[in-house]
Amino acid sequence: MEGLSWRRACVLVLCIIPFLHPAAGIRFVIDREECFSHNVDYEGDTLHVSFVVIKADTPWHYSEAGVDLVVKDSTGAQVRDSRDKTSDKFEFIVQKRGVHRFCFTNKSPYHETIDFDVHVGHYSYFDQHAKDEHFAPLFEQIAKLDEALYNIQFEQHWLEAQTDRQAILNENMSRRAIHKALFESAALIAASVIQVYLLRRLFERKLGSSRV
Repeated sequence: MEGLSWRRACVLVLCIIPFLHPAAGIRFVIDREECFSHNVDYEGDTLHVSFVVIKADTPWHYSEAGVDLVVKDSTGAQVRDSRDKTSDKFEFIVQKRGVHRFCFTNKSPYHETIDFDVHVGHYSYFDQHAKDEHFAPLFEQIAKLDEALYNIQFEQHWLEAQTDRQAILNENMSRRAIHKALFESAALIAASVIQVYLLRRLFERKLGSSRV
């Protein structure tokens, strides 16, 4: 009987694994406003949200103004917002099931690339089988493992987006430093040429005066 129970447990685990939620995100370019929708089937679920402004489409502009993100539930009521940030990460408990909207607003005059990630935390298999006292501890551990794995993937995606942003900022700063150095070198050369020209004119004048 015990062997049969464990066989059933193994089969249930194999059935559950394909439904574990991986972390997934999108990267898009925003002009002024961009909205996305995500359906939430159950009230009480945890909605995880993160975004990072990767870059602005101009090599000469650097700004920490960021973007606005407004989250609205299925009734159109605002449930969360994030203002003037280049990156943010938060979570909240869903009060109304249905389609949630995530609207970004770009206040800068430049197109910006944003990395956006959203995930709904829900363990339906634990709800469905929790009444079985033999499998309740197993499903509880699976739920904790699923949550831990997702948190790792979510954090990894967040860090990768932050790393991409920093790499682009460093590249832009290096490019600006090179351009500044070239400009300063050109200005120094031009100043030297002007000095040589003025000195030659001065000596020619003095030489002309002494001959007279």
